[in-house]
Amino acid sequence: MAGHSKWKNIQHRKGRQDAIKAKIFTKISKEIYAAVRNGGPDTNTNFKLKLAIAKAKQNNMPNDNIERTIKKAMGETGGSNFEEITYEGYGPGGVAVMVQALTDNRNRTAADVRHVFNKNDGNLGESGSVTWMFSRKGILTIDKEKIDLDEDTLMLMVLEAGALDLQVEDDSYEIIVDPEQFESVKDSLEQDGIEFSSAEITMVPQNTVTLTGENALKMIKLIEALEDLDDVQSVQSNADIDESVLDF
Repeated sequence: MAGHSKWKNIQHRKGRQDAIKAKIFTKISKEIYAAVRNGGPDTNTNFKLKLAIAKAKQNNMPNDNIERTIKKAMGETGGSNFEEITYEGYGPGGVAVMVQALTDNRNRTAADVRHVFNKNDGNLGESGSVTWMFSRKGILTIDKEKIDLDEDTLMLMVLEAGALDLQVEDDSYEIIVDPEQFESVKDSLEQDGIEFSSAEITMVPQNTVTLTGENALKMIKLIEALEDLDDVQSVQSNADIDESVLDF
């Protein structure tokens, strides 16, 4: 699970996609709403909104839902104002965990996140306790079955577009991008006909910690429980879990 895409693969194989699909739409709608409230409805000047809409389309969210959320955010006076908060902590085996939340009630969210950590053999840490173990990077993911280019050709295109690196996973390619170059690299490769299965700016661990056996299963349960919280948008960790652990 060292690769960024592997956690998504585990979710899919465990049959969690149907269970979390409705939650995904709710979380993306909140992200769109917050982006509009903070930066306006124009995607040419509001990069966060552009990313949120791209995520919505990648998850097959209907255009009507997107437009309705934008109109709601534009029309509301005194409506909800969501705040971005990052929580840091430790999971089973001492692995680092970062939780990105979008909330209109800081106290509620902090209590919910702390409860999940405590219930799943983890503990919530102080601000800055694990941030240093991660780097902020842009990740562009391509499904191998949706691209005809060989690895060397794709690598050349990716580097020429300004990306930092191309990593090869079992069934996908991950393009690593400096956050400041994310939009230009994405646009350049899309103009070359590249289709992305996901595109996001996230926190990537600099090093990983291998988990096996019971600790690995506990870590998976912790991440799933955090992702199930309504206010949590994403979860990152430096856990390296072999997918064979799930063969039970």
